Amino acid sequence: MSGAGTTDERPPAPHTADSHEVIRVHGARENNLKDVSIDIPKRRLTVFTGVSGSGKSSLVFGTIAAESQRLINETYSAFVQGFMPTLARPEVDVLEGLTTAIIVDQQRMGSDPRSTVGTATDAGAMLRVLFSRLGQPHIGPPGAFAFNVPSVRASGAITVERGGKKTQKATFTRTGGMCPRCEGRGTVTDIDLAQLYDDSKSIAGGAFTIPGWKSDSWWTVRLYAESGFLDPDKPIRDFTEREMRDFLHHEPVKVKVQGVNLTYEGLIPKIRKSFLAKDREAMQPHIRAFVDRAVTFTACPECGGTRLSEAARSSRVAGLNIADCSAMQISDLAEWVRGLDEPGLAPLLTALERTLDSFTEIGLGYLSLDRPAGTLSGGEAQRVKMVRHLGSALTDVTYVFDEPTIGLHPHDIQRMNDLLLRLRDKGNTVLVVEHKPETIAIADHVVDLGPGAGTAGGTVCFEGTVEELRSGGTLTGRHLDDRAALKPSVRKPAGVLEVRGAGANNLRDVDVDIPLGVLCVVTGVAGSGKSSLIHGSVVAGSAAADHGVVAVDQSAIRGSRRSNPATYTGLLDPVRKAFAKANGVKPALFSANSEGACPNCNGAGVIYTDLAMMAGVATVCEECEGKRFQAHVLEYRLGGRDISEVLAMPVTEAAEFFGSGEARTPAAHRVLQRLEQVGLGYLGLGQPLTTLSGGERQRLKLATHMGEKGGVYVLDEPTTGLHLADVEHLLGLLDRLVDSGKSVIVIEHHQAVMAHADWIIDLGPGAGHDGGRVVFEGTPADLVASRSTLTGEHLAAYVGG
Repeated sequence: MSGAGTTDERPPAPHTADSHEVIRVHGARENNLKDVSIDIPKRRLTVFTGVSGSGKSSLVFGTIAAESQRLINETYSAFVQGFMPTLARPEVDVLEGLTTAIIVDQQRMGSDPRSTVGTATDAGAMLRVLFSRLGQPHIGPPGAFAFNVPSVRASGAITVERGGKKTQKATFTRTGGMCPRCEGRGTVTDIDLAQLYDDSKSIAGGAFTIPGWKSDSWWTVRLYAESGFLDPDKPIRDFTEREMRDFLHHEPVKVKVQGVNLTYEGLIPKIRKSFLAKDREAMQPHIRAFVDRAVTFTACPECGGTRLSEAARSSRVAGLNIADCSAMQISDLAEWVRGLDEPGLAPLLTALERTLDSFTEIGLGYLSLDRPAGTLSGGEAQRVKMVRHLGSALTDVTYVFDEPTIGLHPHDIQRMNDLLLRLRDKGNTVLVVEHKPETIAIADHVVDLGPGAGTAGGTVCFEGTVEELRSGGTLTGRHLDDRAALKPSVRKPAGVLEVRGAGANNLRDVDVDIPLGVLCVVTGVAGSGKSSLIHGSVVAGSAAADHGVVAVDQSAIRGSRRSNPATYTGLLDPVRKAFAKANGVKPALFSANSEGACPNCNGAGVIYTDLAMMAGVATVCEECEGKRFQAHVLEYRLGGRDISEVLAMPVTEAAEFFGSGEARTPAAHRVLQRLEQVGLGYLGLGQPLTTLSGGERQRLKLATHMGEKGGVYVLDEPTTGLHLADVEHLLGLLDRLVDSGKSVIVIEHHQAVMAHADWIIDLGPGAGHDGGRVVFEGTPADLVASRSTLTGEHLAAYVGG
């Protein structure tokens, strides 16, 4: 019995299920990745760094997250998959240990006028349920408070075939909250007739001032002149009441004009169909300018811009209707909900409180639920998407973030870091693509891609801890502790741009003088009113035309997979003309969207095969071998190169090619120089726009605008997507713009840009109704010395002041 007290001290063997501790990637070749193989630890926070275009997004989003989503989609039945987007398998040999990926990216939310912060989250739905239960007078179910639901009434007879046929009368009603006048949009459009025609002239005498309406056009001017409804030789101001009604509002009707059948309709419905039904961003610049002049958007006079019917506005809870609640700042709405004492609705109120508090927690307490989703910045949209995940009970999933600190003041970055760590501590794998050193510092594991961008990147330069990164010798490691110094002397303003009484959004009657001829940085916490001041008063203000304001904002570049830097910047026009002149043929031959296109792939270079419910496949066109052009077009050369070889060149090589020798083309060379100046020298001329990162797109837009004749450049967070090493390059570019005689106004949170400024305008002190005031104007040195604002404190800590 002596051995009875002894125990085996050996630890139990680990369970086989606990051995899957990494996401294993082997042989990833998506976009510019060069056979990348890597093990990413699970249930840890891994940050992916590297210069813009080094392959971070290709690895994280294009490979890991894309394959996770594709595999999840395959678990659905073939019938369900038929209704889902088809996802191709990424170019990778092995992917093991994947978990469900939840992507929280910077994609802008839909710009549909009925999409708001409330509809994009669960907050709006919960608020509608609250009002349907407690609202007095009671008007109906939650749909009665929804501006997306119209009221419907119907009656008639239905026949029920059950045993013997039986006909019975039926009525159907549904109470919706949609305002019938504006159909839930909150605004109504009004057309300024003075922009459509000159009423002192006759139709035959050239009254129409609409772009593209030529006097010999059968579909426009001749149709009105020869329709028989109007006197073409009478001045429009002399039309009778009936003629005016027929001219402006006549319903569509068939007419014969010189033996040809055409459709005649009033001018206003015709303009609505031909101009207003189209996407404004897709219009040619002169058409867009006409629409902006001719169409005015005003708040709906019936609902006051609330989008809701009179009945929905009449029902109140604790003295407020649902429109009042939706217009409140979310942090205030949370307090109002907390003050409701309704034990019967305790679970609903608790859930609504938690959701509203989540907004405040991630620095979005200044928004309101009725804020249109399309007006949110990329960073705001990403954080709104985070709201639904913060209270989630899910664990062991992979959260994938794309630069979550974009648009955040240094004061708010700590808050975002806490949220990322909270998600990790719940047992999730958190993958973050990021450039900010504050977020890189909290990583458990760092993966640095590079060493360069484009074809010079696509390899893993380093993986390990943050401390190991500092001594690792990579570009990111060397620049991790970079700090810009305050300038010893600042430029003197050459004048001022006066802003008086600015009151857009949360601005409180702001008066400020923005200096010209210098680098002026506008800063402040997210939601303090920076964009409202600059875009609302400077870009859209009356002074914009006088000073030649050119705005480069964060709106997405529109373009299909056929669009590329050469087409977007206008570079392809002089290149096509140079090829045509050198070979004595038409320029259209050198367009992959026109006569020169390969007939097999229609100039796409690849053939997309739709496999119905299975993932579609893209294969390189066998006829043109991916070159996009017909074989005979590739026989024409310029400087010894054909058009496909030119489009395959990176910007730097193309700048040398078009800068001298037989291929010298000054117009093309100027565009290429601007692309080099913004740090896009590595970009391929024919690389599809859909493959560019967010930072690359913004710099491409900046390069395009640099060719415009403007005196004042307004840049909205130009450091977005920029690596630490590239920020210095950007500061040099801003200096060159100012030294060339331009005025540069930058909305920015990055301390390096603030330190480099000649003048700082700081808004605050807080966000929403706690902001909207100018709390500091002066030089960066004065801001550091006074430390009177949040920005001042963070800038002083950054420069070591």
